[in-house]
Amino acid sequence: MTARPPSDQTPPDQPPPDPSAPLPPVPATFRPDAAHRAAAHGPGDGPMSRSSYTAPPTPRAPRPDPADPPAADPPAADPPRPQATPRREAAPPSGGGVRPAAPLGDTDRQRLLSGSHHDPHALLGAHPVRGGILFRALRPYARSVAVTATGLSARLRPEGDGLFSGVIPLREIPDYRLLVDYENGEDRGYGDRGYGDRGYGDRGYGDRGYGDRDGQHDPYRFLPALGELDLHLIGEGRHEELWRALGAHPMTHQGVAGTRFTVWAPDARGVRVAGDFNYWDGTAFPMRSLGGSGVWELFLPGVGEGAVYKFDITRPDGSHTQRADPMARRTECPPATASIVHTSHHEWRDEEWLARRAGQRVHESPFSVYEVHLPSWRPGLSYRRLAEQLPAYVKDLGFTHVELMPVAEHPFGGSWGYQVTGFYAPTARLGTPDDFKYLVDALHQAGIGVLVDWVPAHFPRDDWALAEFDGRPLYEPADPARAAHPDWGTLEFDYGRTEVRNFLVANAVYWCEEFHVDGLRVDAVASMLYLDYSREPGQWTPNVHGGRENLDAVAFLQEMNATVYRRCPGVLTIAEESTAWDGVTRATHHIGASGFGGLGFGLKWNMGWMHDSLGYIGHEPVHRKYHHHEMTFSMVYAYSENYVLPISHDEVVHGKRSLVSKMPGDWWQQRADHRAYLGFMWAHPGKQLLFMGQEFAQGAEWSESHGPDWWLLDPSYAAEPDHRGVRDLVRELNRAYRATPALWQRDTVPEGFAWVEGDAREDNVFAFLRFAADGSPLLAISNFSPVVRPDYRVGVPDRFPLWREVLNTDDARYGGSGVANPEPLKAEPTASHGRPASILPVLPPLATVWLRPA
Repeated sequence: MTARPPSDQTPPDQPPPDPSAPLPPVPATFRPDAAHRAAAHGPGDGPMSRSSYTAPPTPRAPRPDPADPPAADPPAADPPRPQATPRREAAPPSGGGVRPAAPLGDTDRQRLLSGSHHDPHALLGAHPVRGGILFRALRPYARSVAVTATGLSARLRPEGDGLFSGVIPLREIPDYRLLVDYENGEDRGYGDRGYGDRGYGDRGYGDRGYGDRDGQHDPYRFLPALGELDLHLIGEGRHEELWRALGAHPMTHQGVAGTRFTVWAPDARGVRVAGDFNYWDGTAFPMRSLGGSGVWELFLPGVGEGAVYKFDITRPDGSHTQRADPMARRTECPPATASIVHTSHHEWRDEEWLARRAGQRVHESPFSVYEVHLPSWRPGLSYRRLAEQLPAYVKDLGFTHVELMPVAEHPFGGSWGYQVTGFYAPTARLGTPDDFKYLVDALHQAGIGVLVDWVPAHFPRDDWALAEFDGRPLYEPADPARAAHPDWGTLEFDYGRTEVRNFLVANAVYWCEEFHVDGLRVDAVASMLYLDYSREPGQWTPNVHGGRENLDAVAFLQEMNATVYRRCPGVLTIAEESTAWDGVTRATHHIGASGFGGLGFGLKWNMGWMHDSLGYIGHEPVHRKYHHHEMTFSMVYAYSENYVLPISHDEVVHGKRSLVSKMPGDWWQQRADHRAYLGFMWAHPGKQLLFMGQEFAQGAEWSESHGPDWWLLDPSYAAEPDHRGVRDLVRELNRAYRATPALWQRDTVPEGFAWVEGDAREDNVFAFLRFAADGSPLLAISNFSPVVRPDYRVGVPDRFPLWREVLNTDDARYGGSGVANPEPLKAEPTASHGRPASILPVLPPLATVWLRPA
């Protein structure tokens, strides 16, 4: 073993002491006090009474070696510490010493030191043997290790390679600690600063920590801290609270405070815990394998909240890899990659919100979403600073929900969070997990729901994360061609493995229960559902039925949705699914024409509507008549699923241009089309989603490096009224939408919609009715031509004599021309569009108007 550098006390002309050199044996010294004698033998003049007990002779100190450094001054005495009532322990014979332990076999020794032993607790710690208790400790770089207990202090014998052992003549295992002496003469947990250095006091390592002068608790004297039921559920893949079983958990175990470390690594030859508490050398802390579960466990006393760690995994080929904890609930801030022991201290104040949410019928309620990329919404703001601004802004605009692009930890910010390495940890870029809870809490208290993008479709190949986690494919399929995601250079999950499916299902529940999120928008569902997704013939293997469907992914999505809806009342799941898969939002137990049960999502993004409507609006008005069907086709399938209409981040980046920049014409026409399109969107069946920056007609594409162009709303900017006007319209759209049950109460049934004019292609006009549960209507008319159309006859239900304009995107307040219908419109008994009555509104240019019975 290589000697460590000399301490400052070593004279320059003397070599440093060799920590591996054998030390003279020091016999155990038994120093009973009155309480111990009474407990062991009773009071009076028995064999251990004060009158008859003779203390063993004090051992002679070894002759000093001339090469040893001069002795340091003795430290100042600490104030007396209260002594715990001693346990009833058998005493060694008077004058008895530490006897040599039987040496470890070569195989056990090599496996222990190389980190490939499955049961280090069988070799380390305290074990009854013939003639006493065998103690063995592994402390690399230590000069000596002693066992201390009430009435006992015994130095173990060095075995080399950091192993110390000895047999002490005791009749039972005492409540002992280890005193570890390093070359600088101090008792430390490990290394120069050690487990219990006072510098870690803010991390919860205990009063004085793992290296307290009273000694350190031996991790190898503790029973497993993970129960049989947990292991059974993990093996079955049914542990719905997996985050409570695996990972790092501060706890009190057998009366001692510490942290339980557990990790699933079934192919590993061994696993050790390495961290800032042992200077990233896990040699002294090998974990034990818990049967055939594939789970490794170790309780480390004294380690607490704030400790930074990884798992040192011995692969099947004997090589080592240090991996972040897949279940870590907190991580270092990228580019650092380690995990952090975490305990939540947040006190929730959203009880009223959760109670109201549980009884809400989402499909029959207002639902308009503001999509946000948190790191760039207001660059530089933490979760807590965002909590001061985001809820107020969203509430002012009238949105019912925010949708957060992925907040789970990810190494590359340019992925926007869609390449996740820490599935159980909010990104540390913006603060701690409790800080994120604070943001969610603030949004709830403002009356705003929180949706989070969730990415179970793939994960990156980083060699410190999930890829070949324990040396072989574990979270990914074993077949490299099947594991590789063809679009993003990432790896797909093995949905057919029960433990992997459990990891993901529990993760969905975790975000809903631990962070109180109100919904999960599941990313890239189509890439999960099809075996041939982005693959050419010959690059994929059909399923057992010869089809292209990924049956394991289907089963996973069904299980995830069923579990979330069962456990989390009021929570909504939303699929980003771009194909015509049958039954995305159908119940899992309802079998469709395809032979599959529904996937069980609550809502699905309507990618067809988004693509078609943006295609239409991007044409010059003179050409729009040739694309009229692109605005009406969505109603052919509008009730096949429960839809969200998304104008998301994907549509305003990477050369696609912002929403207002997609519009043709000059600046006035672009803004007018922008407003008219939003009015059409908010009236169309389905829920609404708008990405940040589009609410004030930002002209530039979104960039994660600087976020929205807030300067456009600076009053000193000449065109500020143009942008503020669009934002005012969005506020009014949300206000009118929430006040109009016809727009959401029957949103998912055909009875809630009727075309009035769907074929006026020469005029670029669309008109339709929406109906509330009581039959009260709203009439929406869009004129996507740049001309005013006065007295444009529109058929209406004959039971409403008067109609009034409740919203007009051409209002001068929003930057429009001000063409409007200021007075109520009287229904005439003139048939039109198949209805017995009609009205004659004026249609503003490039505008949408909403009318309701007066």
